[in-house]
Amino acid sequence: MPAASSYTSVKEDPRRPLKIFRYKPVTNKPTDDPTAEYMNLLGMIFSMCGLLMKLKWAAWAAVYCSFITFSNSRSSEDTKQMFSSFLLSVSAVVMSYLQNPQPMASTW
Repeated sequence: MPAASSYTSVKEDPRRPLKIFRYKPVTNKPTDDPTAEYMNLLGMIFSMCGLLMKLKWAAWAAVYCSFITFSNSRSSEDTKQMFSSFLLSVSAVVMSYLQNPQPMASTW
């Protein structure tokens, strides 16, 4: 009796071999968004300005740019460069406040 039930299950196979299509990846890649790279470069520039010229606003702008870089990055990108940019911006903030612990004065 079990042999007959297995025969009917083979006969009633719902798969249709003529309707199977091989997957073809889409060739239209969306354009790469260079925001992460631009923000990384801008963060490096701001952090160097914050370190060398003791500008607190530039150091905070570097931290902001490094967060934007991290949030817009892809998982395949180099994490060492992002981490070093973030550490450089944090060190710019720390050094600018160690040299002058007064709060940032508004220039406007």
